[in-house]
Amino acid sequence: MKPSLYLQLKWKLTATALSFSLIPLFLLGFVLHGQFSKSYEEKLRSNLRLTVLNKADAIDMFLGERVVQLQNIANTNSFADISQQEKLNGLFDAIYSTSSSFIDLGVFDQQGNHVAYCGPYDLKNINYQDQRWFNQAMLKGIYISDVFMGYRNFPHFIIAVKRREQGRTWILRATIDSDVFNTLVSSVRTGRFGDAYLINSDLLLQTSSRRSGMILAKAELPSFSAGSEVNIVRWDDHGTGMVAGIMALNMVDWSLVVLENPGEELSPVLRDQSLVFVLLFVCALMISSGTYFAITSIVRKLMKTDKEKALMDATVMQSSKMASLGKMAAGVAHEVNNPLSIIRESAGWIRDMITDGDFEGVAALPNLEEALADIERHVERARSVTHRMLGFARSMEPVQDDVDLNQLVRETVSFLDNEILYRTILVNYNLSPELPSISTDFNQVQQVVLNLMENAIDAVGNEGTISLSTRRDGDFVELEVSDTGPGIPQELLSRVFDPFFTTKAAGEGTGLGLSIIYTILKKVGGDIKARNLPEGGAQFTVRLPLVNMNVYEQEESCPE
Repeated sequence: MKPSLYLQLKWKLTATALSFSLIPLFLLGFVLHGQFSKSYEEKLRSNLRLTVLNKADAIDMFLGERVVQLQNIANTNSFADISQQEKLNGLFDAIYSTSSSFIDLGVFDQQGNHVAYCGPYDLKNINYQDQRWFNQAMLKGIYISDVFMGYRNFPHFIIAVKRREQGRTWILRATIDSDVFNTLVSSVRTGRFGDAYLINSDLLLQTSSRRSGMILAKAELPSFSAGSEVNIVRWDDHGTGMVAGIMALNMVDWSLVVLENPGEELSPVLRDQSLVFVLLFVCALMISSGTYFAITSIVRKLMKTDKEKALMDATVMQSSKMASLGKMAAGVAHEVNNPLSIIRESAGWIRDMITDGDFEGVAALPNLEEALADIERHVERARSVTHRMLGFARSMEPVQDDVDLNQLVRETVSFLDNEILYRTILVNYNLSPELPSISTDFNQVQQVVLNLMENAIDAVGNEGTISLSTRRDGDFVELEVSDTGPGIPQELLSRVFDPFFTTKAAGEGTGLGLSIIYTILKKVGGDIKARNLPEGGAQFTVRLPLVNMNVYEQEESCPE
């Protein structure tokens, strides 16, 4: 299978595995995110609603207590008594000791005259008949004003209660300290962006605000419908996402506004959410990495298995071809040997006749003797060729022979003499004369040398040089086959023994020669290495053990 098909298979398997692992993971993350967002929103609204309700009740209670205090004073004192300055001063000292929120206390008759006053300002004998608070108090009996500046020229609000006594109506009024009231409201603020304040029906601040400014400034709020229930509003306030809880008070026509920044308020929860997302990402990364490396390993093993299978098939096919070739060579050698024997016997008979003097006196006798010598020489050459063919055609089963590697090299190279002469290739021999015999499979090693020589001949082309040398290295002998060809690209050296890998042009090589050499050498306990020579060309070094222990092990493992 082509490498591109293995690559496609790897990515398909990776995509399939990741789909079945990551999709449920991300689906789980999406569901968790949705549930978290929903719970987060509900929690935020619930907490804000509870805060607004509690604070609104506290403000209503604060105002209610002040109203009750004034009503108690008005109901327990007559107009004549409370109009006396000493009496009013005593009453003011009594309520101020229990509640420091009161600034002053004043008594007004039904014509709006300020008949008695206890406080830091000179407000006595001023007529308030035309003031809105006076008219509202006379009309409703209880009046709580908005924050205003008034004669005091600083923000404050008043609480006024009416009492009817023996046909006479009079009003008791108190001024409330806006700072105390402001502290009561602002205590609910949270974080750097949180805010809390009161607004009237015209959206004017009744207490100071972090975001909208000082008292009596216009508050910036989105549209809302204030009522007895808490109204939750979300909006973007100057680039900051805010949530407002707005609720109308019962005692006065004001609304309480509490602002919270969601990210700041629930930052610990958001950090937990971020941690969950980081864990999901890490899990996804680990799954992706593990899947990729696992699939890559599987595909590599598949490629290796396919290559081994292809090599095995090629080896079996090669063995079959070699077996067929061996049978054919044996048959050819047998058929050739028979006429060669007859020719040799006939030549011997002619030689005997010449020796016996039967051709004595024949003028062409020298030419006849020369022709007879040529016949005998060429018959012997033909017999040598058929002998080598019969040797090559021996059984390919692993055997243990005493092999002279030098002789094997020369004999194997002789098979390629015609090719070498045709290409004008020079073959240099540097064979060690002291090289010991080795115990190995003659035919298998001969196949190795033959394949290496064929590759060398293809590499050098015409008029090149091939060098063969042998030497002993401990318990091994080494054969080096060098050529003056172009060499092997450095980045491809590690792949030359892979099945079907070739540097030849398409159609000029199967890529199995070196792979078969590698397999054969492993069987006989040897090894092979390839390198490029500094002066150019490639060199293959074959190492063979003096004794092939693999064969002995195979023989010992075979049952009798």
